[in-house]
Amino acid sequence: MASWPGPIRARSYPLGVGGERLHEWMRELAVWRRHAGLEGGVENASTEVLEQGNDDVGAIIMGRNMFGGGPGPWGDDPWRGWWGDDPPFHVPVFVLTHHPRPPLECFGGTTFTFVTDGPAAALALARAAAGGRGMAVSGGAGVAGQDVAAGLVDEIAIHLAATFLGDGVRIFESPALAAVALEQVRAVEAPGVTHLTYRLGNAVR
Repeated sequence: MASWPGPIRARSYPLGVGGERLHEWMRELAVWRRHAGLEGGVENASTEVLEQGNDDVGAIIMGRNMFGGGPGPWGDDPWRGWWGDDPPFHVPVFVLTHHPRPPLECFGGTTFTFVTDGPAAALALARAAAGGRGMAVSGGAGVAGQDVAAGLVDEIAIHLAATFLGDGVRIFESPALAAVALEQVRAVEAPGVTHLTYRLGNAVR
């Protein structure tokens, strides 16, 4: 059963202890390094996968854990999350949370809007903001699993990294997922990772 991120999460370990190993395949790519303002890097089968994954995304949905800040009310001086002053998204991002907070505008075109009305409301806001482009549910694991189980996702991409973390949040554990059918669209093998893409439908009972 797929899981993400690793055990023991803290500000020093946004993906949990050892969780950064999940992205080693990506951080060595020249296309990722250019986007991060770095030099060097390699090209391999993951290059096209990463490029295509970002091509037509006009809005992103994520959970509070992926944004950062911990549970409970945000407080009077809320933390700005894991992503710094210039997050890598450069599109509107809608953060699912139980606690209201004003939108957070960052450099580079990223604005975090905090949604307290649930996944369907976040999807409606993202669709309007995307302006006809695609939308992506980036995570974390809880939000991804909920949206798949609720039928709010058309396609899922799994980047299966060649590493064991030993613990983490299970993505696909909801009993409601038994009603979801998977049609494999693509499988791409690359150094350190296998990229799997599935189209979602209704399972025959």
